[in-house]
Amino acid sequence: MNMILSIAVGGAIGAVGRYLTMVGIGHWIGHGFPYGTLVVNIFGSLVLGSLIEVFALTWSPSQELRAFFVVGVLGAFTTFSAFSLDVVALIERGEFLPAASYIIASVVLSIAALFFGMMIFRQILA
Repeated sequence: MNMILSIAVGGAIGAVGRYLTMVGIGHWIGHGFPYGTLVVNIFGSLVLGSLIEVFALTWSPSQELRAFFVVGVLGAFTTFSAFSLDVVALIERGEFLPAASYIIASVVLSIAALFFGMMIFRQILA
């Protein structure tokens, strides 16, 4: 039961964080392109990479706390279902080049951000 509660609380925090980030990005940059989802996925990957290194090198939290951060907070914050919906919306509007750019940027930059987060904390904590 503690595991479920940890994930649920983390999920609530992640979902609210996602909403606030996407609204903020939308107001700041605009709504014509899914910048909010792009930023959320890149930032979430950076944080996940950082946490993985912290967990591996210096901190071994309980399974519940790991699940709170990784499954709960980051799972709700960086879901790719919104990414998929954004891609389909761009394609259905006939915006094939922006859709392809968005797919490439999301995948490449999110993976790069995860590696970058790991690299930062390898340097800091090693």
